[in-house]
Amino acid sequence: MPMNAETMGIETMNTETKDVDERALAFDCRGERLYGVLSLPSGPCRRGVLVVVGGPQYRAGSHRQFTLLARHLAANGVAALRFDYRGMGDSEGAARAFDDVEDDLRAAVDAFLGAVPGLEEIVLWGLCDAASAIAMYAPRDTRVRGIVLLNPWVRTDEGIARTTLKHYYRARLLEAGFWRKLLGGRIDAAASLRSLAALVRSALKPRAAAANDGAALPLPARMRAGMQAFRGPVLVILSGADLTAREFCDLAGSDGAWQRLLDAPRITLHRLEPADHTFSRRQWRDQVAAWTCAWLRSW
Repeated sequence: MPMNAETMGIETMNTETKDVDERALAFDCRGERLYGVLSLPSGPCRRGVLVVVGGPQYRAGSHRQFTLLARHLAANGVAALRFDYRGMGDSEGAARAFDDVEDDLRAAVDAFLGAVPGLEEIVLWGLCDAASAIAMYAPRDTRVRGIVLLNPWVRTDEGIARTTLKHYYRARLLEAGFWRKLLGGRIDAAASLRSLAALVRSALKPRAAAANDGAALPLPARMRAGMQAFRGPVLVILSGADLTAREFCDLAGSDGAWQRLLDAPRITLHRLEPADHTFSRRQWRDQVAAWTCAWLRSW
């Protein structure tokens, strides 16, 4: 099908983005066609932000966050590309996991640099498992000079069990409404106890040991290795009201290697305490965009 504004779902320009030029971009990845949208500033730029999509969703993002972020960046002089990797949105191919998109990212970087004259360096920006994909990919591509990681996905069975027990069940036990429902018979106590017992068993499992084969390392270890190998600046943004972010914080707080990594001067960390996983409110989304732009101007 020919690409146009309707088939690509490109939103009509509004007065806030009148100086932003948006164009559809099609490019190849291992014989399959990928599609994205470029948001270009009115003048030349040497740095661009590639928005990597976490799954399962497409290039607009939840609550149109990626669309609005790209336009905000372009309005502030930074080119942006958001795209669908293979198997998502308009792009061809079979769906794939976040840790199997290296070819897609490399193809998108190639296409971005080829489509924007004067563009010299790329920043990768991603939420959730897209942040995880970025952390593992960035040190393998010298054209990537910075990375932005929002609520990075470091999920393990034992990790989410510990986080759920610590942050969800403890809070529930302090809620008067929970006890009213329990005493009123509106909660299946036996099922709740079985669920709690399963979480406790998972939480008590020791963390997976490191393996000699890097590919066999657990996800948190692979992410940490990638962030350590990447020598450029890193921006980490964490939501306060999100179990994924809390699992990341719990992991980092209990692991000396993670603590040393996040304390490095090249890493900037922001916390947005009231925000949920996808920064669903306008003020949260705008704060993320403002932090991103300020960080880009800082180096």
